[in-house]
This record gives sequence, C-alpha cells and structure tokens, in this order.
Amino acid sequence: MTIILASTSQIRAQILARAGLDFVTAAPRVDEEAIRDAMQADGASPRDIADSLAEAKALKISDKNAQALVLGCDQILALGDVIFTKPETPDHAISQLHALRGQTHHLYSAIVIYQNGQPLWRHIGHARLTMRAMSDQALASYVATAWESIRHSVGCYKIEERGIQLFSQIDGDVFTIQGLPLLPLLNYLALRGIIAS
Repeated sequence: MTIILASTSQIRAQILARAGLDFVTAAPRVDEEAIRDAMQADGASPRDIADSLAEAKALKISDKNAQALVLGCDQILALGDVIFTKPETPDHAISQLHALRGQTHHLYSAIVIYQNGQPLWRHIGHARLTMRAMSDQALASYVATAWESIRHSVGCYKIEERGIQLFSQIDGDVFTIQGLPLLPLLNYLALRGIIAS
C-alpha cells in the first residue's frame, strides 16, 4: 500500500524514514493561515485547530490519490490563548522566544489518516514545555547561530539540537514535540497489518 506524507516537513520525513516506513511526500496546497484565523475567530481550541489543519492536508492529497494511505500532520504552539506561527525573520524569532521564556507553553501535534477521501484515524499528541528565563543576550545568540535550522520551527527551537538548552522541564514525547506522534501511528499501522505486528 502506498503511504503519502502530506507534508513538506523534512523533520517529519526523517522521523518516518528512520522508523523504516516506505512512503512518498506530497505538498498539500492548503491555506493554513485562513483556516487558523477563521477557527481562532470562532473560539476554537489550539488542539482542534491542529486537528483541522492536519485533516485539511490529508483530504487535499487523498482526493487525488484515492487508494493511498495519506498522512496529514500539523502542529500548533499555544501560550495561554496566543497561538504562535513560524518566524518570518530572526527578529520575529527573538520576539517569540522572549514571550516564551520563563513560561510553560503547549504543543499540539495532530495526525489524520485518509483513504479514498475518507478519514480513517486521528491522533492529537500533547506536550508541555517550560522554558528557562534566559537573558536577552543568550536568546539573541541562540537565534543568530541556529537561525537556518529553526526558521521552519513553530517554536523557534529544536530540542534535538542546541535548543534543548532553552528548557527547564518537558512533559511529552520527543516525536510529538517534533511534530509527528510516531508511536500511536505505528500502533495503528500494525493493527492494519501495514507493518509487522
């Protein structure tokens, strides 16, 4: 069975490849900002927004690849009622890190599987991360040295790299934090007989 990752995320592709899955990637053309803004205006929770974005991506690719198992993924970072987006510039990243330091924020990583244009399975992983109260200079130095690596990360950090130094406590698994709840996905694929069980 063909598995399609409806994402251009290199991190998600690396997670699946290292887990030994055979898959292809496809870029879903979804207006994420419009969906996110509309749902926020309606008072939707960050968890529901992540789920809806993942579903929109899976549906978009499934419509053109009916027989394939399509994996749609999305991640939302929330600090209280504020939802963060990927940084557009280094200054934007620094500003976001200033808001996150000394605080506990939440990551919601959703994965939705579609086949034949229908949803088959979904999971929303949740992680809580508490950032140390780092100095302006330390955060500016981090962004200056890590910008090319973190520019596509919603939290402006990667815990699998130097970004782990930003945190005092993490509750949640590494795959959820990286944007793809791998273990629940593997359990589902095993139940379907797609991987060995």
